[in-house]
Amino acid sequence: MTTTPRIAIHGDPLPFLTDAIVGGGGAVVGLQEQPEGLVLDHGNDKHALQAILDATPSIRWVQLPSAGIESYAHSLAAYPDKIWTSAKGAYAKPVAEHALALTLALFRHLPERIRARSWGQSAGTSLHGLTAVVIGAGGIGLELLRLFSAFDMEVDVVRRTEAPVPGARRTTTADHLAELLPEADVVVVAAALTPGTSKLIGEAELAAMKPGSVLVNIARGGLIDTDALVAELGQGRILGAGLDVTDPEPLPDGHPLWDEPRAIITPHTADTIEMIRPLLGERVEINVRHLAMGLPLEGIVDAAAGY
Repeated sequence: MTTTPRIAIHGDPLPFLTDAIVGGGGAVVGLQEQPEGLVLDHGNDKHALQAILDATPSIRWVQLPSAGIESYAHSLAAYPDKIWTSAKGAYAKPVAEHALALTLALFRHLPERIRARSWGQSAGTSLHGLTAVVIGAGGIGLELLRLFSAFDMEVDVVRRTEAPVPGARRTTTADHLAELLPEADVVVVAAALTPGTSKLIGEAELAAMKPGSVLVNIARGGLIDTDALVAELGQGRILGAGLDVTDPEPLPDGHPLWDEPRAIITPHTADTIEMIRPLLGERVEINVRHLAMGLPLEGIVDAAAGY
C-alpha cells in the first residue's frame, strides 16, 4: 500500500526538484501545509533549517543536497530522531572521474607542459600496474576503484572498518594508513570530514608517501594539513598534488599553493551544479517513492559517524 507523501522544498522550488517529487508519487506543498518531508536545494539557507524544523513538527524526513553533512550538523544534533538522508553516493561518477583526471594530469606532467614555452624533456608515467590507496569506501571510493581497475592497478582501501571491499587488494582502517603510504603511487582522499578525520593527511603521512607519488583530494579540504602539504611540495620529493578542495576554501589569492608548480587546484568543480542537479533529482525521486511505500531510503545519514 502506498500513500502520497506531502513534501516541501527549502530553497528555490526548481523544476528538477518539483518534477522529482511528483515523479516519485509525492505532492509538493508549502511549509504551512504540514509536510512530512523536506527537500533542500543547493541554494538553501543552512542557518534557517533548524527554525523550519522547530516550526514544522510534521516533518519526519529531511533530504540534504550534498554528500557532506558538516554544514547541517547543528540541525542534525537538534533533531536526531528525524530521518536524514544526504546525496552520498549520488555524485560518485563525476567526482571519481575528476579524481582520475587529476591523477592522469599529474603523472603526465601537464601542469609543467601547460606553462611551457619550449619543447622540453620527455617525461610521464603510465597508470598501468601502479598501486593506489583510496581513503574512503563510499560511492566515490567504490567508483574510483572501478575506474582504476581499467588500468590494472592494485588498490588498497582505507575505511572505518576492515570489512573487505570487493575488488580491493587490501581493506584496512586509518590506524594502518602509514603502512600503506610508502607503497602507494597514488593516494586519493575520498573520505568524509569528521572530527576524527580532520588533518588525516598531515606532516607524518606526507613524509611517509613514496617519492614520486601523487596526492589527490576530491573530498574536503580539512582532511589534509595545508601547511604541511605546502612544505612537502616545496621539497620536490613527491610528484604533485591534485586538489579540488582546499583548507581554507575558497583558497585566498596569494596563498602559497597558487605559486606551487607541483599543484593542480580546481575550484571545487568535481561535480558542478549542472552535473549534479539531475543526480540529486534521481535521489529525491527514489526517496519519495520509498517513503510512500514504507521502504528504506537511500543515503541514510549516520549523525554520530558524521556522514
